[in-house]
Amino acid sequence: MTERTVLRLGDPRLRQRSRPVSQFGTAELEALIEDLRDTMAAQDGAGLAAPQIGVPLRVVIFGIGVNPRYPDAPPIPETVLINPEVTPIDQARESGWEGCLSVPGLRGQVSRWSRIHYQGFDARGQLIERSVDGFHARVVQHECDHLDGVLFPDRLEDPTTFGFTEELQASGLLASLRR
Repeated sequence: MTERTVLRLGDPRLRQRSRPVSQFGTAELEALIEDLRDTMAAQDGAGLAAPQIGVPLRVVIFGIGVNPRYPDAPPIPETVLINPEVTPIDQARESGWEGCLSVPGLRGQVSRWSRIHYQGFDARGQLIERSVDGFHARVVQHECDHLDGVLFPDRLEDPTTFGFTEELQASGLLASLRR
C-alpha cells in the first residue's frame, strides 16, 4: 500500500483517545493495516499505532527482527492487535530506554511493567492472547499508550534521562546505535 506520514509530538491528534474498531475483515481495515506495516518498515520501527498516522482507531502493529534502531533487541513476532487490553502479571517493573517515531531523534528512560498479559483481535476478529516479558512487553505497552493519547515522554522516570540520541550516546548514558 503506502508509507504514511508519521505525526510528531505537538500534533493534537496524538493526544486523543482512539475509538474501538467495530467491524473486522473490511477493506478499509486491511488497507490501514497495510499502511501501518509499510510505514513501520520504512521507518525501522518496532511498532506503530494507528493514531500515529492520523487514524483514531484502536489498532497497533508491532514486531521486530534485525532493527538498526534497536540492535540488541530480541525478535518479536509481527502482530496486528486491535482493541487491545493490557494487564500486568505482577507489579514488577523495569526501566529501559525508549524512542518513538513520533518523537524522532529523542530517547528517554521509562519504567514499564516487566511482565504483561495482552489480548485483542486480529484483522479478521480472531482473539489473540499472550503473556510476555522484557522488550516485547515494553513495545506492547508503548504502542497501546498511543491509543490513549500518551507518549513516552509523559512516562519519564527522570527528565534528565531525556534527550537527543546523539548527545545521550556522546555522554555515555545510552549505548551507541547503528543509526
